[in-house]
This record gives sequence, structure tokens and C-alpha cells, in this order.
Amino acid sequence: MNDAVLVALIGLLASSRLTQYRLEQLEKKVQAHNNLVERTYQLEERTELQEEKIRVVNHRIHDLEDFHKGGK
Repeated sequence: MNDAVLVALIGLLASSRLTQYRLEQLEKKVQAHNNLVERTYQLEERTELQEEKIRVVNHRIHDLEDFHKGGK
């Protein structure tokens, strides 16, 4: 086999391996980003739920205060 062809094939193989490695690393970064987005969405849902519970509790406290004031 011609030396130039052999060198070209080795270069192509090395380039292919590097490209594959870089794609795998990029896929890992995309997955990490997607996980972050999902966790952020879940945190937003939990925050909304907690805020609603706080509004309900505050309303109950207000009702109890009004009842207590009216009872005396």
C-alpha cells in the first residue's frame, strides 16, 4: 500500500474517533442541560403549590382574626 494512502487512512481514523468523542461529550452536555430544565420546571411547580398553601393559610388566619374580633 502506498505510504500516502496509509497516512491518509490513519488520519481519517483518528479524525473519526475525535469526532465521535466530541459528539458523545456534546450529548452528555445536552442531557445535563435537559435535566436542569426538568428540575427547574419541577421546582417552579412546587413553588407555586407552596405559595398557594401560604395564601390559604393567610386567609384562614385572617378569618380567625375577624371571628375573634367579632366574638368579643
